[in-house]
Amino acid sequence: MKEEKSKNFDEIRVGDKASTTKTFTEQDVYRFAEISGDYNPVHVDDNFAKNTRFKQRIVHGMLVASLLSNVAGTQLPGTGTIYLAQTLNFKAPVFLGDTISAEVEVIEKLVEKSRLKLKTICCNQTGVVVIEGEALVLIER
Repeated sequence: MKEEKSKNFDEIRVGDKASTTKTFTEQDVYRFAEISGDYNPVHVDDNFAKNTRFKQRIVHGMLVASLLSNVAGTQLPGTGTIYLAQTLNFKAPVFLGDTISAEVEVIEKLVEKSRLKLKTICCNQTGVVVIEGEALVLIER
């Protein structure tokens, strides 16, 4: 993905949005498990996952949520963004092969501290919300 220049703080408006989309693969799950050390069998073992409520393997929630960091750090606000906080509510599972759209929307500008509150949301290819939350980010002025 192409890195974009950060917007000037003064150019950012409440209501501005940016997004990215990714289809999650088996390789993504194994690479994340290797990096994070999270080898929970619900993510990496077909036989185990068959006997869970999901009936199949699910993608790590934190891997899916990382798309939000992608958007904030490369598009809105962009390069140089510093995450201060992020809430995540996991609403539905993400399965191998699902295509997730992650979107951030500016919901408040805290001008005196150069901070933005962002609504964060991830939806699957059928429009089901899989993660929602809010972020607080700092941008250089």
